[in-house]
Amino acid sequence: MTLMQRRSVRALVLVFALSRVAEARTPEPRGELSAEEKATIALFKESSHSVVYITSIAMRRDYFSFDLMEIPQGTGSGFVWDTAGHIVTNYHVIQNASAAQVTLDNQQSYAAELVGVEPDKDVAVLKIDVKGGVKAIAVGSSSDLQVGQKVLAIGNPFGLDQSLTTGVISALGREIKSATGRPITGVIQTDAVINPGNSGGPLLDSAGRLIGMNTAIYSPTGASVGIGFAVPVDTVNRIVEQLIRYGKVVRPTLGIVFAEDQVMRRLGIKGSLVLDFAPKSAAAAAGLRPTRRDAYGRVQLGDVVVQIEGKPVASVNDIYKAIDGHEVGDKVALVVERGDKRETVQVKLGRE
Repeated sequence: MTLMQRRSVRALVLVFALSRVAEARTPEPRGELSAEEKATIALFKESSHSVVYITSIAMRRDYFSFDLMEIPQGTGSGFVWDTAGHIVTNYHVIQNASAAQVTLDNQQSYAAELVGVEPDKDVAVLKIDVKGGVKAIAVGSSSDLQVGQKVLAIGNPFGLDQSLTTGVISALGREIKSATGRPITGVIQTDAVINPGNSGGPLLDSAGRLIGMNTAIYSPTGASVGIGFAVPVDTVNRIVEQLIRYGKVVRPTLGIVFAEDQVMRRLGIKGSLVLDFAPKSAAAAAGLRPTRRDAYGRVQLGDVVVQIEGKPVASVNDIYKAIDGHEVGDKVALVVERGDKRETVQVKLGRE
């Protein structure tokens, strides 16, 4: 065999060996999915039909033609509340928007009508007109939740629609601030991954029931670090019912104007100072005293609320939190300091 022939044989052997190495691997049989995996898959298939993608739209004027144009302003998530087409989302998702568009899981988009908002709890209700109806999400309760329960979040993080993340309830009874600065109490903390775009989406329990609305994350970077917050469904349920019925929240109020907390700190007074209230209000009927000036122009401080419903008052937010679970017409007990004396008065909550 000549040298040339030997080289040809070696080349053929090498080609044959490489072709054997490059053959596709035969997949190993996967076997059955675990019962937990099957349950999660089934839950997602069932619940994702009720999760929507929301695009908030702002109106801008073209500098050359002066025509008004609709410009996408931001995106978020939401969920179908009922078969009438009501959509629930966060207030901050549509805040400052001129219009909103709702996209269902079948990629059909609809112009949304604003029904009502409750900025203090970061809740908004939209409505779309869908022929044939839509699938409403199953509603649960947040009153009996326990730390450690499995939860699932479905939403549209960074515009990636119909994304599923799982985790557990990390804590209960947290408090976050709304867009107005008022406290949202009883908030659910979860380690299910929640990112920008998840806002307004549902937090579900292992039975596929809505237990909260994903609202905020705690993150120095703006991305998820495993600490997410959801407004409890019992709060959402109460607010949505009023927004659909009245277009606004019928909220109880003491009808009192209190001094700002900074003022109280400067005065060195603990509690919340009553500045003013309407002459024929429930506060007036209860005998509360507002802050006034005497005939010589000297300020005479009014009552200082130091307790409400048996709980100490360190700031105005403590008062807001105490009346949050009450209804219009309920009476609440206030302990007030009047000079060097303390008195307890009952004030009937009015309509804000």
